[in-house]
Amino acid sequence: MKRRWPLAALCLLCGTASADPIAVDLELVIAVDVSYSMEPEELSVQRTGYLEAFRSPEVITALSGGPLGKIAVTYVEWGGKAVQVIPWTLLYDARTAGEFAETLERQPLRRIGFTSISNTLAVGRMLFQTSPFRARRRVIDISGDGPNNAGAPAPLARNNTIAQGITIDGLPIMLRNDPDTTSIPDLDAYYRECVIGGPGSFLLKVRHIDEFAAAILAKLVIEISGLKVSWQEETRPSPVQYEQPYNCFIGEELQERAIGR
Repeated sequence: MKRRWPLAALCLLCGTASADPIAVDLELVIAVDVSYSMEPEELSVQRTGYLEAFRSPEVITALSGGPLGKIAVTYVEWGGKAVQVIPWTLLYDARTAGEFAETLERQPLRRIGFTSISNTLAVGRMLFQTSPFRARRRVIDISGDGPNNAGAPAPLARNNTIAQGITIDGLPIMLRNDPDTTSIPDLDAYYRECVIGGPGSFLLKVRHIDEFAAAILAKLVIEISGLKVSWQEETRPSPVQYEQPYNCFIGEELQERAIGR
């Protein structure tokens, strides 16, 4: 009887059997906010959105649409630190995408204190350096519900990441009508001006919990397909200069005020 190896084992074999990296259309780091400012219901809905997306026909079609018809994905959860939950995994059809979703579904929901976009981008850069895959497009897809308040400043980490040829896309989560000491009302502007960047970078914002699934699906399809995004306020890449510079240290300032109370 033909033996079927688990998907994660296949990925490990791919990385150790040969010194040559495996060519794919895209290397994608999915970095998902699990900080304490995310409510348990939000964490659950967010997780469900990724499960449904990787089982969707839209993502399956996108996987096979590239020149090589395969991508590599790793799943990271982050707060003040970033934890790789699922290692680099090769996806190329409904079965491999479904197994990726099953692996994610078995992971416990975790919460991590603080919000360090900069630490997460640093971990993303490291994951690309150790990846057993090779792609012309490398993307960190980062979601979050607040500004950076730990580690190096977000723009510094963003610039270091872009300098390595990595694109950063954003999913600002804007569910609160009454921002607290860890959130801001214009998080989409913060992500646009201080976080995202690189060729084809874009953001999609979530304003209501019911929008999670659609936003996650749309974001993944765009990233996997390499589609060009329309020039809109929600998705325009971050410009190099601004007439009135945005305060990219707002998260650190809010944290300092909270400590000083």
